[in-house]
Amino acid sequence: MINLKEIKNKIILKNNIYSLLIILIVFFLDRYTKIFILNNFNESIFYLNEFVNFDLVWNTGIGFGLLSFKTENIYNFITIIIGLVIFILLFICLTSTKIDKIAFSMICGGALGNFYDRMVYKAVPDFIDLHLENFHWFTFNLADIFITLGILIYLIRGILIKEV
Repeated sequence: MINLKEIKNKIILKNNIYSLLIILIVFFLDRYTKIFILNNFNESIFYLNEFVNFDLVWNTGIGFGLLSFKTENIYNFITIIIGLVIFILLFICLTSTKIDKIAFSMICGGALGNFYDRMVYKAVPDFIDLHLENFHWFTFNLADIFITLGILIYLIRGILIKEV
């Protein structure tokens, strides 16, 4: 006799393996780029073209340098909150379906990459500097790109696809 619950669990497990694979790929791509930048562009700015520089900046805050404090207690408190949010996002990712699973996997992979840096370096290395003449956008890293893409996918899916 076919056990539907067992089949469902296997399907869910298979989808979760893909999610965990996406998380690991994003995490290791982020680590690779940061290690490359730390080893090669520590003290200098590399001008890639008229719109993009590689310029290493250490971010002790969260996105875009918000909540940057000199106090170690506040930094540690924010790091604990970020860890809890990542744990919740992982749970949501593993219980989501379809495109949401991909979006949350990208967000989790990027968030884990930046969380790792917060734990190891006590700051996140940001190095991609987009600019137009003297206007510079906030400096960011590959993890930030994946977090942003994941959020955009989730928002666009929410706007375009209405579940009944």
